[in-house]
Formats: sequence, C-alpha cells, structure tokens
Amino acid sequence: MNASPLLVEGVSHLYGKLEVLRDLWMEVGEGEFLGVVGPSGCGKTTLLNLLSGHFRPTAGMVIRAGRTRMVYQHDGLLPWLTAAQNIDLGLRELPNGDERQQQLGELLELIRLKGFAGHYPHQLSGGMRQRVELARAMAGDTDVLLMDEPFSALDYQTRLQMRRELIRMLRERPRTVVFVTHDIEEAAHLADRVIVLSGGPATVHAELRIDEPQPRSVTHPAVVHAVERILAELGLETAPEEPLEVHA
Repeated sequence: MNASPLLVEGVSHLYGKLEVLRDLWMEVGEGEFLGVVGPSGCGKTTLLNLLSGHFRPTAGMVIRAGRTRMVYQHDGLLPWLTAAQNIDLGLRELPNGDERQQQLGELLELIRLKGFAGHYPHQLSGGMRQRVELARAMAGDTDVLLMDEPFSALDYQTRLQMRRELIRMLRERPRTVVFVTHDIEEAAHLADRVIVLSGGPATVHAELRIDEPQPRSVTHPAVVHAVERILAELGLETAPEEPLEVHA
C-alpha cells in the first residue's frame, strides 16, 4: 500500500446549485488517525462519501489506495443475524472457510464479546452493537476506516469507553482512520491530526497535530490545549497564544 491511502486534490462538490465543498486539498498518511471537525452542515459527511467512492466529486479528484469501509452513527447491523453472523459479513470475501472461522473468533476476542456471539442486536447494549460494527468494519483486508460520528448516539460514559476500545483495537489491527465528529473533545482525544473545516462551502480552514502517544486521557494538557485551539478557530473561544496552521 502506498504511503498515502487517501489523496484529495482540488475537490469541490455541489448538490444541484448548492456548493458544499470548495477546492479541498488533503492527504491522509498510512496508519494516521485523522479527525475532521467543523460547523454543523458544513459537509463532513459528504467528504466521507467522497472518500469512500459513494459520491463522485463535481470537480477535482479523490485517489484511494486500498479498501475502505464506513462506520456510521447508527449501527448498520442486520437485526435477523447474530453478532457473529454480522461480523462474518465483513469476511465474506475470504474463500477459505477455516481461515474465515479463525478470523471471526479473533475478532470476537478483540471486541471482548465472544460470549455474546449468538446474541441478536436487540439483545446487546448500544456500546456492544458499536463494537460489533467496528469488528465487521475491521474484518478482512480493510485498509481505511471512514467513521461518521460513530459514538454520538451513546451516553458520555459509554462514548469514553468506546474511544478506549477503538484505540485498543487499532493497536491490535492497525488501520488508517478518518473520523468525522461534532465532538471537539473526541477529536482531540483520539486523533493524531485534526482538520477544521470552514462553514459552507467548506474548505480546510486550519489543522493541528497532537503529538502525544495513545492512550491519552481527556485531561492531558495536549488534549485540553488542542480543544482550546479548535474552539478558537471555530470562533467559540479566544484564540490561545499558539495559532493553528491556517490554510489560505
């Protein structure tokens, strides 16, 4: 796989006459965890759909090197299938049945739900369902996870738990991640780099790196400082002394 699993080169996107994204340039490195924040309705989900190939940009180019999978806010588990069967959908391209069963067992161990393999989605908590969704997305040869506010429907305590689980799972099975969220703390807590989109039509307004290894706490000074800087760029707080790298 190339050093850059995702390249966005001069991308603009319109819905009819409504311009949502304008001349967007970005690069996501292999193994990077990129957080994307911005005002409500600025086109964050549209960006993910362009990265996945579900949408074609009106102008510009998206270059993908490797397989992508999406994880959504509301899990897409099939209610008539068990947790194990839902995860197995992500392994359907593996021709070897023994290898498929081995990987399924490893994924159930990874999300710590082996004892719930035969449970149906309605029998699982919200956090458990999201862990099953993550396991399905990470199954097989997926290179890039595109995550659209996957924890926003959960309560705060469960969201914190899911953040820890995600970081742990990525240590076990490294992936490149693009994580869209409206939760600025969540972006600063999880990401190696955060991109701040402007209001529509959205451009890359600013970005910052968070040079603190995982796992890190939400109260770590680097996380707190990153939250303050992002809030300042969004016009919600006074800017700290160190400015973000602002893109014209």
